[in-house]
Amino acid sequence: MTTTLAFDLIGYLFVASSVVSLYRVLWGPTIPDRLLGLNVASAQILAILVLYAAKEKLHVYLDVALVYDIFGFVGILALTKFLEKRHRKGE
Repeated sequence: MTTTLAFDLIGYLFVASSVVSLYRVLWGPTIPDRLLGLNVASAQILAILVLYAAKEKLHVYLDVALVYDIFGFVGILALTKFLEKRHRKGE
C-alpha cells in the first residue's frame, strides 16, 4: 500500500511541475524561455509515463514513452531549426 501511495504522490508532483513548465511555455518572456519550458514539460510527461508503467507493471507504456521521447526530441530540433532560419532572415 505504501508503494502505491508513493507512486501517486510522485505522479502528482510531476503533474504539478508540468503545469508550472507549461506556464513558462505559454507566457515565457522570450522564445528561448518557451523552448526550455517545452523541453522540461516534455521530460516531465515522459517521467509520468514511465512512472505509470512501473506502477501498473505494463510494459507497453514504456514503448509509448520511448516513442514520445523520440518525437519530442525531433520536434524540439525542428522548432529550433525553424526559429534559427526565421532569426537569420530578420537580420
